[in-house]
Formats: sequence, structure tokens, C-alpha cells
Amino acid sequence: MANNKILSVEEEAKLIKPIEEYVQKIQSQIDELRANGTDKVLSLRNTIAVTKADKNFDKEERADIIAKAKAEMVKAKEVEASNKDKVASLVADAEKYLKAHFESEYYSKVAASCDAEKVEALDAYDRQVAKIKTEHEQALAKLSDAKEIKDEKYVFKNKLFDAKMSCDSKLQLIKDRRHDAFAYQYHLIDLLRMSKFTPAQKRKQRWENYKYTFNVGQFFMQNGLYIVILLIFIGLCIITPIVKHTPLLTVANVLNILQQASPRMFLALGVAGLILLTGTDLSVGRQVGMGMVAATIIMHQGINTGGVFGHIFDFTGLPVAGRAVLALIVCVILSTVFATIAGFFMARFKMHPFISTMANMLIIFGLVTYATKGVSFGAIEATIPSMFIPKWGSFPTIIIWAVVAVVVVWFIWNKTTFGKNLYAVGGNPEAASVSGISVFWVTLSAFILAGILYGFGSWLECLRMVGSGSAAYGQGWDMDAIAAGVVGVVTGVMIFTALTYSLTVLGIDTNLQFIFEGIIILAAVTLDCLKYVQKK
Repeated sequence: MANNKILSVEEEAKLIKPIEEYVQKIQSQIDELRANGTDKVLSLRNTIAVTKADKNFDKEERADIIAKAKAEMVKAKEVEASNKDKVASLVADAEKYLKAHFESEYYSKVAASCDAEKVEALDAYDRQVAKIKTEHEQALAKLSDAKEIKDEKYVFKNKLFDAKMSCDSKLQLIKDRRHDAFAYQYHLIDLLRMSKFTPAQKRKQRWENYKYTFNVGQFFMQNGLYIVILLIFIGLCIITPIVKHTPLLTVANVLNILQQASPRMFLALGVAGLILLTGTDLSVGRQVGMGMVAATIIMHQGINTGGVFGHIFDFTGLPVAGRAVLALIVCVILSTVFATIAGFFMARFKMHPFISTMANMLIIFGLVTYATKGVSFGAIEATIPSMFIPKWGSFPTIIIWAVVAVVVVWFIWNKTTFGKNLYAVGGNPEAASVSGISVFWVTLSAFILAGILYGFGSWLECLRMVGSGSAAYGQGWDMDAIAAGVVGVVTGVMIFTALTYSLTVLGIDTNLQFIFEGIIILAAVTLDCLKYVQKK
């Protein structure tokens, strides 16, 4: 027996018809007003663009066509401006009508119909499964041969599978019907507004599209790692007060985590750019050590007690702020030079970045250790951190440096030609090269950008630690940066810093903490690989 709540196609069309007629009547008026105004402006703009690109025209013909189009466009814009208020009024009228009638007279009824249809489809599936099971049991009761029993079980499983697929197909059609009903309102608004939706309209569409495309399995596959880590962190927050008699999740601890994470954010951003090229950088940790040594020597409180190749440096004659800026410049230059060297070998000789950056790592560590005899250079001028990373109350402004870095790098990656080329080279260098992109310069530029970020990160770490630069500083940071790049830059840095901080508070050995990082990296890469396995 058919459910009375379920609408037929004809009934649904009958519900939407008066709404369509009203809006289309207004739409025809708007189209008439736009014909010699907005529509003509768009047409003339297209004409100008096509003419500029057309090689069949000579210079004079092209200039003549463009001049005539621009003259016509002036008139069209005048018409557009004169009709602007009328069009806006008509659009507002149509949207007001849709708001008053679409939901109550059409969409809510379609949604109710879909809900009833879904219940009916599930009930039909349950009945079909029950029938298949009954037939299977009856068939088994008549059989005694092992092969025949095996065949019957195989047929039984296939019938269940077919029933499930048929049900899923029906449910998807119901879901599509509901979504199409929702989207139709915005189709009408799209025509009215010429795709210029309001922020509220955009939000509603995004939320509907998210619900429509949401898949539980895919959600957990994409976010499972973060969920597990969050649960681990929650567990640590519960365990720490019990074991150490001190709460972990406090404002002070959160700020400490963010403060520690800020310099590392620069390193992770640099490595992430190389990961986009399917590369990596094993020298990050040693670059930090080199930058820390250079920055500490320049900003040292008084004359340096240690030397570089036997030479004792004294920068006390320079203004304190000038020494800090000089330290930043030196850090950036040193990191950029060594990063560029590794990038050159990768770009020019197609050397695997694992090899070129590992060589860099060994050279930097050996050079800095030999030059400084491995000694620590002590503290920097105490006033320098308060100049560049002061605290506003309890808030450490070093966090702002990290936020700015994230915004700048995001802009470079997503809004510049270099960023687009970076993605292209990382996706398929051969295709990028054929398209006219210089793979060599894109690769080299990615390493240069990474070097600049390493320099800033090292300098900030020096300010945060108030010096204490040594060749050994930064050990293990390369793995942290790579791991963060694999998991996701901002999220990864926060995850590893928070876990390290939490485990340190609990008194877990530093070496054991590497195990957690390794497990997280394996889990992240495994989940990422599963996405591609499923696609195949």
C-alpha cells in the first residue's frame, strides 16, 4: 500500500509550479532591464578579451574593434546604472516571495515525502532480507551434499548483497531528490542575482552541500588520526593531575605550548613547501643549530667567551636593536645559502632530496661543530626578547609571528603564480615543463623560501631561549618538521608540540617520545595511502 505522504513526480511539479511562475515573471522583467545594460556590458567585455587574444586581427583592426566596444560599453553602463534600483527592487521582491513560500509550500513537503520514502525503502529492505533468509533456511533443510550447501550459502550471500545495493541505490535517489529540491531555490536566486549570492546564502549552500556529500567512513578516514590524537591528549589531561597532581589543561600551559610551537611553525612551513614538490629536508635541525649559534654570537651579552675558528667576536659596539636585526639577516642568509645548495643539486641534477639534504645536514653539523668546538655560547642581551617578542600580560607575542608566517605562506601558495607553479611541479613535473613552467626555478625557489623560513625560525628560537646557541641545538627538529608537514603544517606542529609538552610534564623519557612521533607519522601516511587505494 502506497504511503500517502510520498509525493509523485507530478504532485511535486504541481507544488513548485506557482512558485516558478511568480519568480519567472519577475525574472523576465529583470532580463528585459538587463538586456541593454548588464548583459551588454558582459558581452562587450568578452568581445574585448577575445579581440585582444585573436591573432587574425592586425594592430589597427584590433584597436578599432576595442574602441567601438568601449564606446558601446559606456552607453551600456549608463543603462545598467539607470536600471540598477529597479533590478534590485525586483530581486528583493522575488527573494521575499521565495522566503515566504518556498520552504512552507514546497521544500518542507518534499522533505517529508523523502523521509516517508526512506522509511518505506528500509522497511522493504528488511522484508526482503527476512524473505531471503527464510528461503535460504528452507533450501538448506532440503540439502545434504556439502558442495550444494556451499553453493547455496554463496547464492544466499549474493542475494543479500544485491538487496543491500538495491536499497542503497534507492536511498541515494531519495537523498538526491531532497537535495535537488533544496538546490532549486538557489538556482532561481542564481538567475536573479547572476551568481552574486549573499554571505548568508553562501553559508546555507555550503552547509547543505556538506550534509549531502558527508560520508561517515570517509570522515573517519580523513580525520581519524586527529580524533585519535585528540582522545590521547584528553587522556593525558585526565592522567596528569592524578599522577603529577597538577592540571595539564590550563591557560598557562596552552600559552606555553603555543610559544614553543611558534618557531617550529616556520620550519614546518618551509618543509611543507618542499613536500609539495614530493621532497623533504633532513637538514632542518642542523640549520636551527647553525642559526642559533650565529644569532647567539651576534646578540651575546658582552664579549663572546667562545670563538669561531679561533676568532672571538665582539658586537657590543653596535646598538642592541641593530645587533638583533643583524642576527636575523645573518640567520636568513646562512639558511638560504645552504638550502639553495641542496635545492640546486635536486633541481639541476635530479638528485633525490633525501641525498642532497642529508649531505647538507652533515656539512652544516661538521662545519659548525668544528668551528665552535661544540661549545654553547651562553645568553643573549636580556633586553632583546622584550623588544621583538614581548609579553602582553601573559600572552607571548611570538605567537603573532607564527600566525603572520602562516598567512603569508598560505598567500604565496594559493594566490601567486609561484604557488600555482609549485603545485603543478609537485603534481607532475613533466606536464608542468611542457606547459612552460621552469621546473628548475620553481624547485630552487621552494628551497630558497624554505631557507628564509628556517632563518626566521632559528632567530625566533634564539629569542625565545634567550640564547644558549650550540651546534647540537635542534637535534630531532628535522623529524618534527617533516612529521608536521606530513600530518598538516599548523595541525601537525600543534599536535607534536602539545604531545611533547604533555609527555614531558608526565616525566616520559625523551627517547620514548620519538616512538609516539613515529607511530603518528605511520598512521598519517597509512590513512593517506588508503584514500588512493580506495580510489583504485
